[in-house]
Amino acid sequence: MENRIERIKDALQEARYKLTPQREVTVRVLLENEKDHLSAEDVFMKVKDKYPEIGLATVYRTLELLSDLKVLDKINFGDGVSRYDLRKEGANHFHHHLVCMECGSVEEIEEDLLIEAEKTVEKDYNFKVLDHRLTFHGICKKCQEKE
Repeated sequence: MENRIERIKDALQEARYKLTPQREVTVRVLLENEKDHLSAEDVFMKVKDKYPEIGLATVYRTLELLSDLKVLDKINFGDGVSRYDLRKEGANHFHHHLVCMECGSVEEIEEDLLIEAEKTVEKDYNFKVLDHRLTFHGICKKCQEKE
């Protein structure tokens, strides 16, 4: 975890920002809950447990800054709630998700499934793709087994 915090600190410094204590505790919460796809409110509640004097606006600003710096991705799974997902180190693209419409679980797909589609878009539409996102909505294995 410390190595990732150091790299995030470097990204902030490169953009002329500092890793303030408030930003650091926010980053630590995101790292500790990396698989949970937390909303800003979820992050705030967890940060507040560790740093009681922090304000919601500070957490929002930190999340937006980290999103602007491509440390985080802001995602929406169709439920109207923005969630934050740490970018995988060294990843060229955002990873994909499987969202269960029954229980709300979210699974990640690390494999890039859109390489060929991206080539087609660039060639046929003369469009330079910088990134892409893919979310499948369906019913997870556990929920299927319940039926």
